[in-house]
Amino acid sequence: MLVREAKLKDGTAEQYQALDEAIRTGQFVRNKCLRLWMDTRGCTRAKMQGLCKVLAKEFPFAKQLNSMARQAHADRAWQAVNRFYKNCREGVKPVGYPKFKKHSRSVEYKTSGWTLSDDARTLTFTDGFAAGTFSLYCDNVAREDILRSKINRVRVVRRADGYYAQFCLDVERQEPGNYTGNAIGIDLGLTFFIKDQNDNAVAYPQYLRKSEQRLKRLQRRLSRKHQKGKKQSANYHKNRKQLGRAHLKVQRQRKDWAIKLARALVASHDVVAYEDLQVRNLVRNHHLAKSISDAAWSQFCDFLDYYGKVWGKAVVAVNPAFTSQDCHHCGRRVKKSLSTRTHECICGAKLCRDTNAAINILKRGLELLGISISTEGHSETTCILQGTPGEINLSATSGQPFVVRVV
Repeated sequence: MLVREAKLKDGTAEQYQALDEAIRTGQFVRNKCLRLWMDTRGCTRAKMQGLCKVLAKEFPFAKQLNSMARQAHADRAWQAVNRFYKNCREGVKPVGYPKFKKHSRSVEYKTSGWTLSDDARTLTFTDGFAAGTFSLYCDNVAREDILRSKINRVRVVRRADGYYAQFCLDVERQEPGNYTGNAIGIDLGLTFFIKDQNDNAVAYPQYLRKSEQRLKRLQRRLSRKHQKGKKQSANYHKNRKQLGRAHLKVQRQRKDWAIKLARALVASHDVVAYEDLQVRNLVRNHHLAKSISDAAWSQFCDFLDYYGKVWGKAVVAVNPAFTSQDCHHCGRRVKKSLSTRTHECICGAKLCRDTNAAINILKRGLELLGISISTEGHSETTCILQGTPGEINLSATSGQPFVVRVV
């Protein structure tokens, strides 16, 4: 599935208000389906779908929402329940018990309730809320993909700077990759965002830290205008939207950074090995939580996996346990605190702890692909693939057509 996004513009205040009512109605349907699951033993997805018809008869505003849109929000409730069951079976903590939505920001339509113009420049909503026609603002590549692909769903998302339409297309993105025969191991960190086995480092711009003063100033201004127990003024909502746009800018900067860096790494390497960090557990350290969240490791790794699938490259997530402690040269475990930034072993190896971790990560990644790696007889920061000179075809192990050259 490919998702293309376009901004909804040239609408009146009444049209945007109709979209807000549709979003609230979708939230209402989802919460009702979740309540049915809580009150009914053995509730299934079919029973949630059947509740949508009952809600349409009982509540006039629920009938205004397109029938397939009501079913889509029942599916959302079932997905939350299904994820809860899966976490319970696999022993994941916390299990993620389904919760009621209070501030939903999206409504999802399937194949009805909307009409797209022939040139994909306008989108019209035809359900009972009658939001009307909006202009679609997007780049030409996205518009061409929308025109030539089958649209499975249309999702309306409300953000701080306006409303967006997301088109879920029935197509898998596949592009020919540029195969270089290079392999890289990546160690994620805070001093440097990434460091590879050759001691190449990339620093993180720290977008949240740079915008922190402005965000604090906007938050103080918003707090001064808040009136407890009373209806908030127009200036309060104006400042609230301004603060939301400032946070949205930081979010977009962070995402843009992750996309560009992940794209460059996968484009220049055939094998990318990174450590599969459990960020949810790492942010429990209150001294580093803000820096870890600002780095957005999970988002970066998600884009590594995405571009690996698009270009047919091997992107491997390895267990990060003891990658900084184990010596890459002799395998001896050298205990060190987080403040110790240099790895020193009695075998004579001495290098940055992040570089040592990157070499170990690359070793584990190549082992998962059935390739051994050694640094014997070479510099401590250079990894040499072992095997017969030539090319090793990894399509049998990874399912993707690429090769890695062996030195």
